[in-house]
Amino acid sequence: MKIAIVGTGAVGGWYAALLAEAGYEVHCLARTDFEVIRSKGLTIRNKAHERIVRVASAAPSASEIGRCDLVVVTIKSTSNHALAELVGPLLGPTTLVLTLQNGMGNVEALARLLPAERIVAGLCFVCINRTAPAVIDTTLAGYVRMAAAAGPINQSVKSCVATFVGAGVDCQAEISLESVLWKKLCWNIPFNGLSIAGGNITTDLILANPALNDRAYLLMKEVQAAARARGHGFEDAHIKRQFVVTAGMGPYRPSSLIDFVEGREVEVEGIWGEPLRRGIEAGVKMPETERLVSEIKARIAARK
Repeated sequence: MKIAIVGTGAVGGWYAALLAEAGYEVHCLARTDFEVIRSKGLTIRNKAHERIVRVASAAPSASEIGRCDLVVVTIKSTSNHALAELVGPLLGPTTLVLTLQNGMGNVEALARLLPAERIVAGLCFVCINRTAPAVIDTTLAGYVRMAAAAGPINQSVKSCVATFVGAGVDCQAEISLESVLWKKLCWNIPFNGLSIAGGNITTDLILANPALNDRAYLLMKEVQAAARARGHGFEDAHIKRQFVVTAGMGPYRPSSLIDFVEGREVEVEGIWGEPLRRGIEAGVKMPETERLVSEIKARIAARK
């Protein structure tokens, strides 16, 4: 199987390495790190263990890679406007596309390029950072859950799940994409957001601050209410689990905090804007989420 990884940052680099180790022909579309990947490979670290993994190729443009059997999209949702350029040249008549991006709206963006039945969405519950060019560090390999872009589990989902399971990833199929999205947002909305609004802090400091800890809980309850109003509710046990898992992460820097600190565009719409709109449309009041979005936007504006 010929696989293209579109965006070889933290998540893309990690799964590119695992898929290559499993014997797949992996090609990395990496606009900044391609020369390092070509010459030195991908360096992946899991706690005290480090190894170097070689891939089939690394290129700065999709046209150099050509058509693939599977395209894994891991770019930030802020780059979705460039999907035609980044993904289009990789598509053949039977190519499957798997998005592992954060937030909502990614499937809809990809559906402009190919039929929905060939699009799969995966949600990564992991702690992975890119610490240097082509160097990926994980403190929690976690798991991936995949669902069809529309409708129930189909053959495209089964194929993507089998591919990742074959690479040693804890991966399962889910019946409903939106259900999994809301569950992931239960963590992303509070912790990605408060890490910025709280003053550029890691997740352990959010948990250690009673006021921020309380805000995180209220934000999760709003996400739960929005999900329930849209027919995709989850239990309080899922909320409790988010705090337990986060405590085990240590001083983790969420992806949005890294983007903010390094001056890159933050995924405001995908992680907070679109979920907020969907919740309000369903008749749910989300004042804490609205407040958080305002704070994030204000800090971004001040940064400029």
